[in-house]
Amino acid sequence: MEELLKKMHSWMDAYMKRFVTDDEEVMQGIRIKMEHTGYVTAIARELAQHLALVEHDVQLAEVMGLFHDVGRFRQYSVYKTFNDAQSEDHADLGLKVLAEEMPYMKDLSAEDGALVRYAIRYHNKKEIPADASGRQLLFARLLRDADKLDIYRVLAPFLDPENEQNAPRSLEAGTDQTISPDFIEAFTNGVQADFRKLRTLGDRKLVRLLWVYDVNFGWTLQKMVERGYIQNIINHLPAQEGVDVGVKRLWEYIEKKCAAPDEVSGCIKERM
Repeated sequence: MEELLKKMHSWMDAYMKRFVTDDEEVMQGIRIKMEHTGYVTAIARELAQHLALVEHDVQLAEVMGLFHDVGRFRQYSVYKTFNDAQSEDHADLGLKVLAEEMPYMKDLSAEDGALVRYAIRYHNKKEIPADASGRQLLFARLLRDADKLDIYRVLAPFLDPENEQNAPRSLEAGTDQTISPDFIEAFTNGVQADFRKLRTLGDRKLVRLLWVYDVNFGWTLQKMVERGYIQNIINHLPAQEGVDVGVKRLWEYIEKKCAAPDEVSGCIKERM
């Protein structure tokens, strides 16, 4: 598996470099995704180690992180946007890219290949299918957490109004800082909002906090807190009725989630 990983990393490096261009607007988005790929790959491996998975599964998590956004490069070069609704679902597009162009997927076992494809397919969906269980569920949760943790880093610079105009297309939405009533209601109730109803920049900022309720492992939340991502978003929310209630509920949830041990089922763990 170690040699296969090296080949996969080499292929991905070469693939990403194919999208280097003199078009600076396009390159801004491509650079972001190149860096994001590296961070998510490392985070996925670190989280797998935290969960005490065997080395084979740690390496499998690394493969998932490496390829999770492979579809973003074709997406942004063609459509000039990261908005799936305005182009293609980037996870589904990524699976097409892997099937068409990546020669090493066939070197994975049938089970491992299916797990990699499953985790990639559902890393960006609103939720993991209800019938997911065992290793499917474990790796889908792991990849979603690794992705979210780094997305907070990616988006942090664009919270300040003076930087919003520098964001690649679709990382931000408009300049209206107010939060729509539907999103305030979701925040005060501690539930996910309907992302299709995003209208304002304030909505988009609040959605990032609502992601917290979709984080699967306390380890991930703890990293978000330690790195200041959550408080930074809170600091940039408008003073609207209901925001304080939502913030209080959010911190209570985070404290409880971080206090509970991370449990893993459906996988083999290293003997401690």
